[in-house]
Amino acid sequence: MEETLNFKTVLTYILLMLFMLVGGTVLSQNMCNSDICVVQFNAGWNEANGVDYLDDLKDCSVMNVNIEDGTYQADYDIVVVPTIIVFNGKEIERFQGNIMMKIEATRKEVQSVVDEIIYSDF
Repeated sequence: MEETLNFKTVLTYILLMLFMLVGGTVLSQNMCNSDICVVQFNAGWNEANGVDYLDDLKDCSVMNVNIEDGTYQADYDIVVVPTIIVFNGKEIERFQGNIMMKIEATRKEVQSVVDEIIYSDF
């Protein structure tokens, strides 16, 4: 009886870990509500250096993420803020802040990555 209980306990823990792993992967791949998603990762203390043109991007979802509110920094390998990542189910392009912690990429440059994804489907 004791061996069965231990086996059930171990099996339960294994299944729980498997669900957490699969669930975390699904959540990380579906950050936004569309296929093409542009995410700006920043920190509260660097908010002044974030870009303000994300809402002007066309044909994609946008999201602003504060890396201080979870495990985003580790999950997405954010080494400098701000960082903008364009996703299409997976990471397509990454724009990182410079030594002054400012993004040099323009709205036009980020939009061109989004456009390239759209045109590649034709």
